Amino acid sequence: MTLEATLRISELLLAFALVQQSLEHLIHRDRWVDPLLHVSRLSLCVLLGLGVTVEMTLVGLWVLALVQLWRYQGPYNGGSDKMTVLILTCLAAAHLAPNMFWSEMALSYLAVQLVLSYFVSGWIKVINPAWRRGEALRDVFRYSAYPVSEQLRGLADHPWFLLAMGWAVILLELIFPFTLLHPVTLKLALLCTAWFHFSNACFFGLNRFFWIWLCAYPSLIWFQERVTQGGG
Repeated sequence: MTLEATLRISELLLAFALVQQSLEHLIHRDRWVDPLLHVSRLSLCVLLGLGVTVEMTLVGLWVLALVQLWRYQGPYNGGSDKMTVLILTCLAAAHLAPNMFWSEMALSYLAVQLVLSYFVSGWIKVINPAWRRGEALRDVFRYSAYPVSEQLRGLADHPWFLLAMGWAVILLELIFPFTLLHPVTLKLALLCTAWFHFSNACFFGLNRFFWIWLCAYPSLIWFQERVTQGGG
């Protein structure tokens, strides 16, 4: 996959993800929501999807992301907001870079950060005794503040199932960097991580993590091809 194709696919995915977020805020508006901010972001996402003045559109979305961090005193959606800023920064840098080398460095940085997002998460879990014993996942289901059904909370009463699921997540995240050794293993790993994010979206309503992490996947596929095959 070429650098240009990777950037374009990432931009389309990002536009789709941010349009969803803006519409969610505008349709289910609370009194603390700033409609001007989300209308502006929605407009820029339409331009990004259409491929109009991509460089300036990305810069505009990046500025709005910083305004949102200031407006809500930090990333109120946690990791998904941080990943959004990271993707916007890398895509804008790739477009504004003075030459191909620095464009590739910007996209490579995004790919490396995506790998680290999984590996570091797995490492934090594996050194935590509660995760190793399955207790952390049990508490997630039993005491989660997210609006989950009582039937789903009942999974907290199945310790062996939660232990197996917990270790499956830990191992997937820890071995994720090694999947870069072959394009097939990488694509299988991305399918597994996408399913993991999709499950969290279904179980706990963490839909933003699913969509925004998908936006970074093309960069990793490109990066793997670039490193192992020397493709441009």
